[in-house]
Amino acid sequence: MLDRRPGAVPAPGDPVPGTRDRRPARAQGGGGRAVELTVLGASGTWPNGGAATSGYLVRHEGFNLYVDAGTGTLANLQRHIGIADIHGILISHEHPDHFVDLYPTFYARHYGALGPPGLPLYAPVRFAGRAEGLLSEDSRRAMRQAFDWHELEPGEGFEVGPFRVRTALMEHLGLPALGFRLEAGGATLAYTGDTGPTAAIETLAAGADVLLSEATWQDGEELLPFHLSARQAGEHAARAGVGRLVLTHIWPTVDRERSREQAADGFGGPVELAAEGMRLEVRG
Repeated sequence: MLDRRPGAVPAPGDPVPGTRDRRPARAQGGGGRAVELTVLGASGTWPNGGAATSGYLVRHEGFNLYVDAGTGTLANLQRHIGIADIHGILISHEHPDHFVDLYPTFYARHYGALGPPGLPLYAPVRFAGRAEGLLSEDSRRAMRQAFDWHELEPGEGFEVGPFRVRTALMEHLGLPALGFRLEAGGATLAYTGDTGPTAAIETLAAGADVLLSEATWQDGEELLPFHLSARQAGEHAARAGVGRLVLTHIWPTVDRERSREQAADGFGGPVELAAEGMRLEVRG
């Protein structure tokens, strides 16, 4: 099932004063109720001890959106809401560090009766077949009942709960890997998923209040084209004119503070490091 309603237009926000701000000027935003971002996992590819890979809880007006479902994120989600309180799921791409906790979510909701069937699930084209590939035929049928699948072509827009969502194709190993732009209550949150350098980041995140960007590498490392360095994340954020930059998907073996410094040098604005349990209010 595909939802082909048009995507949302970029929403403005406020620059943060007192920074060495090289970003384009941004218009004054409105004063709507905040979107709340809670980090469930922020490790790149595999988790450090006690951590989790990519996953986020995005909330607005009582609606709970589970964005990426990497290793360990479902356990962390339950520190904030119950499994039955998930109202929708977004998956950026088919790599396990972004979706593997979809399986225990399915088990809990279907076999544990923790929530009604037909939970809206939005993912790239071909994802459903990949996700079902590890399951028996009986479990595949059960999974199709547990989730209401929406397979997305890059650039498609849709609405889920109070959120207007726009997608964009990222640069990641030739996969249909999606970035998401979420708008609600006058606030805009952009999320890269996994990507290498691409102008699509700047289009997706233009004027966003918060950009949640992957930042796998650092200066001096071999920069493979399917992930960003922290500095590249900062440079893309600066060109997009975002209000705040939050780094995630940081390689577990790198110095996180060094990543922050390199991103700040590229961004010229405030940079924060995503960590499990971190909460941010996103306001327009």
